[in-house]
Amino acid sequence: MKVQNPVIPGFHPDPSLLRVKDDYYIATSTFEWFPGVCILHSKDLVNWEIISYALTDDELVDMTGIDMSCGIWAPNLTWDNGLFYLAYTIVYTDRQRYKDTYNFVITSREICGPWSKPVLLNASGFDPSVYHEDGRHYLVNMVIDHRTDRVRFCGIDVQEIDFSLGKLIGEPVRISKGTGVGTTEGPNIFKHGDYYYLVLAEGGTRYEHCTTVQRSKSLFGPYEDNPNNPVLTSAGRENNALQRAGHSQAILGADGNWYMAHLCSRPIDKCSVLGRECAIQNIKWTEDGWFKLAANDEGAPEEYFEVPNVSVTQLTNHSQTVDFLSGAIPLEYMTLRRSFWRNGISVKNGKLHMVGGASVMSKYFQCLLARRQQSFYCDFETKMEFAPRHLNHIAGLLVYYNYDNHYYLKMSRNSEGLFVAVTSNVNKDVNDLVTVQLPEETKEIYLKAEIRYDKLRFFYGLDADDFTIIGPVLDMRNISDEHIEGNGFTGSMLGVNCCDCQLDGVYADFSYLKYREYDS
Repeated sequence: MKVQNPVIPGFHPDPSLLRVKDDYYIATSTFEWFPGVCILHSKDLVNWEIISYALTDDELVDMTGIDMSCGIWAPNLTWDNGLFYLAYTIVYTDRQRYKDTYNFVITSREICGPWSKPVLLNASGFDPSVYHEDGRHYLVNMVIDHRTDRVRFCGIDVQEIDFSLGKLIGEPVRISKGTGVGTTEGPNIFKHGDYYYLVLAEGGTRYEHCTTVQRSKSLFGPYEDNPNNPVLTSAGRENNALQRAGHSQAILGADGNWYMAHLCSRPIDKCSVLGRECAIQNIKWTEDGWFKLAANDEGAPEEYFEVPNVSVTQLTNHSQTVDFLSGAIPLEYMTLRRSFWRNGISVKNGKLHMVGGASVMSKYFQCLLARRQQSFYCDFETKMEFAPRHLNHIAGLLVYYNYDNHYYLKMSRNSEGLFVAVTSNVNKDVNDLVTVQLPEETKEIYLKAEIRYDKLRFFYGLDADDFTIIGPVLDMRNISDEHIEGNGFTGSMLGVNCCDCQLDGVYADFSYLKYREYDS
């Protein structure tokens, strides 16, 4: 069967691919979004479903106040002797030469938990993975050198973990300094035949990104370079549909074939609106014991991969309407830095109930709920009940990248009464674009975002069948990794929020959240 890439569209970077018997799992980075570490499941490598998040207790995963695109980086999911292992980094600082990168491992008998309390192992770098062999376990992570006259991404270390003691033992061994491409990160090791294969992400996560491979007959090296490196890259291929390809993990499938998951993006004018997405490639082994893409010898990512002897329908439309009558918040929806309940989010009387939090510019106490944009052509709509008493009560619909980059269709109150307005925030340049006064008796309002490739229009209505355009056409390219100032590692999120900047008590209720995708 031919399967379209990206197989998991939208903000799903740094995929860690794992097979346990006939089940496939992918864990992806979540950064400042909560719950942390998204886990998806598939039986066929074709259709993937979010089944859980690994980090759900914000007393154990404290991200309050962290900067944009910090938080949970590059999870690594493995399985050994009946136990799932998940390694991940919490990045608290990413400034200048320094990164405060705390590396943890958690374990569980079941993929959906409960997971153990995090074991803190080190903070020398990020992108940890765990390699298992003969009942022993080893941490593999890149290392940072803060000195300005040295290579910042200075190599890959391996060190044994003693889980009975809950710590690393012995001394770290530097097994690689990379292949010379630079920015060496994302290491993971697997053994095939007589060799240990070290898979690396190099070149940075923008347009020079790539996957390289080294191998050794000893876990601790020395490692030699694959003469055909990089095994995967979009660099120099501006016409390739999948750009920024890299950060990979290879597995042997249940069907006896080899597959490699990797991140990629589909930029609009070099702007990755949907963020970094997840693709899969077929790989094959060469006579001299290296692996490469099955489809071509150049390492160019393909828009399709093959899954032999599988005949199912690939579900490429992720449309979803949530009415909250079940009392649950679907797994597609996330909040920022803390749990739903600590951010004032709950389901009450069949509606999404949001108790006002801090402003949308805050890194603290945000009452915001959002899902990934997974198509270039989509609508996002809601019905909101809101009774603001003054200007510092605000609620509405957001097309959101981070606190410095978003578009906001909001309702509030001014001296003339209730109003609905559109605000843009592009790299801290905040503009109120239009304000429309509403009838004073307005108790509920319909809000909608209509996204058509690189263009966004907002609509509002006082009943479900009568929407009015509000504000100008907005540029979705502003909601992208490449456009923002500073690190950008996430993607466009569509959501709702409620702000109480007066701290005198206000809430908003939402009857439904409707996300609908279109072909074009």
